[in-house]
Amino acid sequence: MSGRQTKPVALSIAGSDCSGGAGLQADLKVWSALDVHGSSVVTCLTAQTPGSFTGLEPATSRFVEDQLDSVLSSLKVKSVKTGMLYSRSIIEVVAKHLSKFRKCQLVVDPVMISSSGAPLIKPSAIKALVNSLLPIAKLVTPNLDEASTLAKQPVRDQEGMREAARNIYAQFGCAVLVKGGHLKTSEAIDLFYDGKEELLLAAPRLKRISPPGTGCTYSSAITGYLAKGEPLVSAVVLAKQYITKSFENVYRAGKYNFLG
Repeated sequence: MSGRQTKPVALSIAGSDCSGGAGLQADLKVWSALDVHGSSVVTCLTAQTPGSFTGLEPATSRFVEDQLDSVLSSLKVKSVKTGMLYSRSIIEVVAKHLSKFRKCQLVVDPVMISSSGAPLIKPSAIKALVNSLLPIAKLVTPNLDEASTLAKQPVRDQEGMREAARNIYAQFGCAVLVKGGHLKTSEAIDLFYDGKEELLLAAPRLKRISPPGTGCTYSSAITGYLAKGEPLVSAVVLAKQYITKSFENVYRAGKYNFLG
């Protein structure tokens, strides 16, 4: 109806975190803050808190396909973020559907391990991720360990981040944001590379605060800004500002800290 606001739509294809700190819950929280309509496809249910991981139930690839059909046929999705995909069959279904919607800008957060250390992807699925999903992505956002896996080289410092970003770009042709939050530096430094431009993004590191879902929040903020029409570099810069502000507004719920 005329006079009503139309919001851009983003889609998260990821796992559910019952404690609300990461996964789909973190993505939808970010998009609500950015005034973006958030839609979701659930790949896995997890039983976890920021300090423990006690169970995982993956969706069938058929049910993931049904969810994708429902969202992509009814909503004008502007951007898509993938998180926990878990299995080869799920990744192949997601890649097949998204390859038909190339106007949807795809951000791949290659989630492999939870904040509590539990594996979130089967070893056999990593090959499907690199062969089927990354070639159709606009951006991939690995942390240091994930960048090491994708680049097949150790990433321990800023120079390693630079080499890995170029290696990953050369393999898959998508832009790369290597997140350096686990570096032992005074600043939280990330490195962006798109084949032409290299950009270092730095922010003060807040000591003794390590809430869950930082990677989810960062990549979903990028996806949200892309949905709002920002160019990729601008979306990355704005998302860095968003995640920095989220750290400044950390709050307590029960025994754990969560991003604000």
